Formats: sequence, structure tokens, C-alpha cells
Amino acid sequence: MINFVLLFRKYQRKLRILAQTPILWGDAYEYLIGQFAAGSGKKAGEFYTPQQISSILSEIVTLDSQDPTTGLKPKLEKVLDFASGSGSLLLNVRKRIKENGGSVGKIYGQEKNITTYNLARMNMLLHGMKDTEFEIFHGDTLLNQWDELNEMNPAKKVEFDAIVANPPFSLRWEPNEAMAEDFRFKSYGLAPKSAADFAFLLHGFHFLSQNGTMAIILPHGVLFRGGAEERIRTKLLKDNNIDTVIGLPSNLFYSTGIPVCIIILKKCKKEDDVLFINASEHFEKGKRQNTLSESHFEKIIDTYKYRNELPRYSRRVSMEEIEKQGYNLNISRYVNTSLEEEKIDLRQVNLKLKAINLEIEKFTNEHNKFLDELGLPRI
Repeated sequence: MINFVLLFRKYQRKLRILAQTPILWGDAYEYLIGQFAAGSGKKAGEFYTPQQISSILSEIVTLDSQDPTTGLKPKLEKVLDFASGSGSLLLNVRKRIKENGGSVGKIYGQEKNITTYNLARMNMLLHGMKDTEFEIFHGDTLLNQWDELNEMNPAKKVEFDAIVANPPFSLRWEPNEAMAEDFRFKSYGLAPKSAADFAFLLHGFHFLSQNGTMAIILPHGVLFRGGAEERIRTKLLKDNNIDTVIGLPSNLFYSTGIPVCIIILKKCKKEDDVLFINASEHFEKGKRQNTLSESHFEKIIDTYKYRNELPRYSRRVSMEEIEKQGYNLNISRYVNTSLEEEKIDLRQVNLKLKAINLEIEKFTNEHNKFLDELGLPRI
């Protein structure tokens, strides 16, 4: 559990500066959460997404779904994070919209851990949000314990304009036979017991609106693992729902050092290709944690926004090519990061060697003349 008394004592000087005005209490609280996460190791993954990664997801889901080049949407009616942790991702989405003169109707979060659930609610209130502007539910996402999301009538189904999530990576779960008929999974199949990654993805995707955008952080295994995950991945690709795959550098998270990816999904996608962005080699190395600079952030967003193709960084790949690869989305199959070998002109090399040999012969003859004069043996 977070000991805020100790945290306040440790960072009280910085907090006094942050909290000069009431509106900054939320920033002060967010700062505390970030400092606690930095020192919590693996446990931090349960409640906190680093701000730099949170900003990438937030920016992407707030851009226009049909044409991101037109900029941010003027309004998001409903925003969801079904693994909300401390709520920082949701607040980041709201902040980006409001900073650009837009508005958000209501934000929704779901969190299984009761301590983290309370953390999220406090985070909302300290950011000046009213009870009517947010709803955080305490319950298990995989079991869909939230009654509001269990509406069987399609006409009353709750849908979200933007969905962001950083669920636990490769969580073991226990799906039963009844879950195979669950409306979230029925058309795709169940994720394997060993990894609930696709179960989380399908949960969110089910509630995505027709013109919405979903961005989810997952381990790279979801891109290439076989079996049930391959079947789910294949259907999503055939239905043209996977828009972009972004590979991030390793050691960006407090909870794990492995590299992860961001998968962007849409139901309104018009392009018949998938954009691959390999940002794994673009970061600033730190002693304990790697980070993304503002230029790294901007490059990812601009590449997504304009679907740019850049050497060793990004590429648009047709569905025909992905099909030939067995619907494997391993980024290295499509974006070659290796440097081309320098082409060697053997004729030029031969001429240089001949010139060098002539030089050696010339200086050897001159040296031998000096040796003759001195009565020494030649070389």
C-alpha cells in the first residue's frame, strides 16, 4: 500500500511549489504517484503507465479516426480504460482534448485492485473532476463484472469513442466453457490460459464505437504466437481492424524490462494495409530506465498521423503480404533495421593494391641502395 505520509515528507518542498494554486493539487498527486512508481519496481505496473508512453496513447486516440491528419477530435463523449490503475491514462486523454479547446463527456475506468481503485478515484477528484464527469468501477475486467457493460441488448450497448489500456502482460487466467459464448469472445475464440493478452484486447474492442480508436499496450508475443492467439489475430486482420503496430524500446516500464508494442485498432479503418513503426532503437538510455524524448514522441505521432514510410523505421504493409507471412505481425519481418553492407568496387581495390605494391617496390630499392653503401645485407 502507498504510504502517502512518507511520500509527502520526502517530496514536501516540491509539492509546496506545485500546490501554490488549488488547480495544481492534481499535478502534485500525479507527481507523488510517479515518484512512488519509480521506486516500486514490478509492483508499479499494477497502477502506473509512464507519462511518455501515456502521452503516445492519449495523442493517438484523440486524433480523428478516419483522417488523423485533420488533428484532434473536438469532442469525445465517452473514454474507457478497462485496466485503469491510478487513472493517469484517462486523465491524459482528457487533458489533451481540453488543452486544444475540445471537451470530454465522461471518462470510465475499471480496476480490480481495491487500493488502486481508491487511488484512481482520489486522482480524479484532485484533478478537479466532478462525480458526474467520471466513473471508476471496482471489479474484474476479464469476468466483465461491471453491470453497465453487460447489457445484452445491442441497442443499449455502451460504446466508447476512445479506449486506452495498459493491462497486465501475459496474465494467466481461467476461462471456462461458458466464456466461449461470451459476446466479447464468441466471434474470435478464447485467449489461452497462459496469456490473457487477447482477452483484454477483445474486451476493449467489443465496446469501441464505430468511429472510435483503441490503443493498447501488449507484449510482443501477441504479434507472432500461434494457436488460439494466431486465430484471433488472423480474424482481426481479415476484418481490417488492426490499423498500426508500434514497437517500443526495452526498459521503458517500471514493471518490466522487456520491449512492448502498442496496437491501434479501429472499426472504421479505410486503409487496406497495416502501418508498422519500429521505434525500438530510438530512445535515451538511462541508468535504471530508458526514456523517450520529445523528438522521439513527435516522430512516432507524425509517422502514425501521416502514415509515413521511413527507412529502417516505418512501413505500410499490404494485407496480401501479411497473408503470405501467415498473419504474423512480427515487426522485424516488415521493417528491416539492419544497415546495408557497403558495396565494394573490386576493380578500384585492385588498382589501389597495385599502386601500393609499386610504392613498396620503389622504397625497397631506395633502401637497398643505402644498405649497399653501408655494406649491409639487402632486405
